[in-house]
Parts: sequence; structure tokens; C-alpha cells
Amino acid sequence: MDMTFPSPGTVPTGFVIQKGFRITTTKKPILKAGPIEEMNSKLGITVPEMIFGDNSVTIEHLASGRSISFNTFDALDRVDKTGESMLKVAYSKEWQQSRQNHHEEIKEVVKPFDWSYSTDYKGTTPPHCTFIPSTFPIPLALLRQPDPILFFDEVMLYEDELADNGIAMYSCKIRVMPDRLLLLCRFFLRLDDVIFRIRDTRVFVEFGTGEIVREYTAKEEMYKTVKQMLAVTREDVPSMMRDANKLATLMPVVDYSLERLVEA
Repeated sequence: MDMTFPSPGTVPTGFVIQKGFRITTTKKPILKAGPIEEMNSKLGITVPEMIFGDNSVTIEHLASGRSISFNTFDALDRVDKTGESMLKVAYSKEWQQSRQNHHEEIKEVVKPFDWSYSTDYKGTTPPHCTFIPSTFPIPLALLRQPDPILFFDEVMLYEDELADNGIAMYSCKIRVMPDRLLLLCRFFLRLDDVIFRIRDTRVFVEFGTGEIVREYTAKEEMYKTVKQMLAVTREDVPSMMRDANKLATLMPVVDYSLERLVEA
């Protein structure tokens, strides 16, 4: 089996080489005050409550140098910093109404940036690589095969409870099989009484061909609409509202792209 592991202690968390691809995951504790202030300054926004600034996932083709990585700073750098995001414009009034029985007002929650930390981050690539449109979708049938999982990891980039009014989080899950791998990086937002939002970036690699495919799917739906759909089921509604996988089946697609990574 073409699979290599490094010596203990040489990498922070996870590392595997499989058929010419190196997969690395880094998981470290929540940032302390000093690094948080530095990130705030560099980003120009206040970072989320739980910020794992040193965490990352990287997939690299060793022969060509083609790679894609996901890290906390770049994910937050895609958050709207103008305060003119669609979420603020379309929903802040509704959110204020939903909070009318609380002491805080919307002006105390809406900062001069997208306070929901919504990001369309699809990964970071080196300058010599670029994504181009593709017509070949991720082969779901192959992924459903009962192949052994050689490596699995889950990496959290950030999380915020939005002043106890919901949750915003960005996380990554990766699994490596003998002939392929799949990485799912997901932004999930639940803003109570306002909106649900899911933005998924899937990266699929077929080791035999060296093909790296990226699929981006964004879904969103009004909170009350989702709640109405859940009310007619026999499911535990509060539990369902925290289950992004189940919620994704109820929400319409608002943006989609399918690409493959090539050398520029």
C-alpha cells in the first residue's frame, strides 16, 4: 500500500501520503488574546467567539504542486467588511422585530461588517494553479462504495453564537480511501427567527487520474419556512434545527459551481 506516515511529533495533527497526494490537517487550541488582536487588525473585523486561527486542511499533489487548502484567516477574509451584505439589508429589520421582547436592540448586534460571518470561501490555491469550469460531477456512486477509510479528520475553523441568537460556524471533514478522497468544508448559519444558510465546498480527488474537482453549493431559506416544513414531520424540531445535514434537504439552492484544478 502506497501510504506514508511521518515520524511522531513532526506534524501537529494528521498527515498521510496516498498515491502521490499529501493530505495534512492541523488542529490547535482556540487563539489567545494576543493572536486574536493581531487577527482582528489584519482582517479589519472582530473575529468570532471561538476562533481556531491555526487550524487548516491541505491537499497537495506532490508531482505537480497543485494544491488546495482551507484556513481560518482566508475564510474570514471573505466575510463582507462593508456592512452592506444582503443579510443585513434584507433581514435586520425582521431580526429587530424578533428581538422586541429582549433588552438589546439591533444596533448593538449589527457591527459595521457582516456580523453573521457568512463566507463564500472555497479554499486557497497557490499562484500557479487555477480552477476552470468542469462538466464532470463528483462521482457519488464511487463514494458510496464500502471502501476502507484510511484517514479521517474533522477540523473546526470558527464558531459564533451570534449573541445567543443562533449559530455561525465553518468546519471541514475529510476522508481518504485507497483510490480517492472527499473533503467537505461547510459554513452553517442559523439566525433564530430570520434565516438558515448552508454553503458547502466539496473537493474530490481521484488518485489514479490526479483530477481535483471542486463543487460549491449554497442554500438558504427563511427560518419560518423551514420551521413550518419541520412542523409537519414527526421529527424533534429543536434537534433538527441544529442538524445541517437534514436541513440541507429542505433548502433551495441559490448558487452552484463545478470546477477542476489545473496549472495556470
